Amino acid sequence: MTGSAMKTINLDDIEALAVGAWILGTGGGGSPYLGLLNLRRLYAEGHRVQLMSPLDLADDDWVAVVSNMGAPLVGQERLADSRSIARAVRMQEEINGITFHAVMSVEIGGGNGMQALMAAAHLGIPVVDADCMGRAFPEAQMTSVAIGDLKPYPCTLYDPRGIEAVVTKVPSWKWMERASRKICVEMGSIASTSKAPRTGREVKDWGIHFTTTKAIAIGRAVEAANRSHQDPIAAILACEGGLRLFTGKIVDVERRTTEGFLRGSAVVEGSDDDRGTRLKLSFQNEWIVAWRDGEAIAMSPDLICVLDSVNGHGIGTETVRYGQRVTVIALPAPAVLTSPRGLAFVGPRAFGYDLDFRSLFATAGAP
Repeated sequence: MTGSAMKTINLDDIEALAVGAWILGTGGGGSPYLGLLNLRRLYAEGHRVQLMSPLDLADDDWVAVVSNMGAPLVGQERLADSRSIARAVRMQEEINGITFHAVMSVEIGGGNGMQALMAAAHLGIPVVDADCMGRAFPEAQMTSVAIGDLKPYPCTLYDPRGIEAVVTKVPSWKWMERASRKICVEMGSIASTSKAPRTGREVKDWGIHFTTTKAIAIGRAVEAANRSHQDPIAAILACEGGLRLFTGKIVDVERRTTEGFLRGSAVVEGSDDDRGTRLKLSFQNEWIVAWRDGEAIAMSPDLICVLDSVNGHGIGTETVRYGQRVTVIALPAPAVLTSPRGLAFVGPRAFGYDLDFRSLFATAGAP
């Protein structure tokens, strides 16, 4: 590392991060709540976490890339333990004979936006202000580092019962997803993982930068709007250049946990300006396609976010339920995801939908 100044993340930052990460999770990444509880406890015990710019990494610094892997609904049932993610990182050090200089989340979205902070608190290393998605995605190959064709292995997986597993080598990112997912399913469809180690140069070239500070800023905007009795959803849209898609009530939810994923759909019956119409949201851990009266109006990799209409907080695919009053918005995706190669990894066809990607922001003129 270059030794540049780092920012100590305080508890107010962590509270805001939990709000912002849940919004950026687009329904997935797991609820940040359990991670928030872990971090409150760690801070009460005297731990502190520092945040560093990805641009301050030395080219040869080693960076751990961490996440929980599995179905979000299972993550609600099995309580998080911050020591698990730290152990997955230590396994990588032992296997590769390296020492990590910093840690980052594979995805800023949802509870995985908190995983790097939990690991850092135990390991005594800083968190890099970056991730590999700028949101959340369900599969291992749906990252900026996979789009950049960086090495996909090794991957370590840890289960608090003492099960330790390593995928030592695979021919492709898709095979890493298949092999590690099978292990995850055997662990109960949830596992703490440390992905292939990245160098500082790789993070600078292929990381999606400053997403932790982005999530904190979104969370602060929501908190400020709620305190002043303003519209928190308008605050999010102003902060991120997003678009309001639909407002209504959840009238149907169908979901199932299969092969380590949470799959299904939710239906919103329109109210106010959307009265008389319906929006169907298809998901695989995350909201993938939004259909208004049968027509696809928003799709991955643009961020589809389902928010509580009153407080602006995110609603996950595992927590959405009948009767909730929701507002659905779209936020622009990072440019690497909407490139031709990026769309092969994270566009609607990557999820099995026979749709050509159409961004709401290419036509609306948003960034």
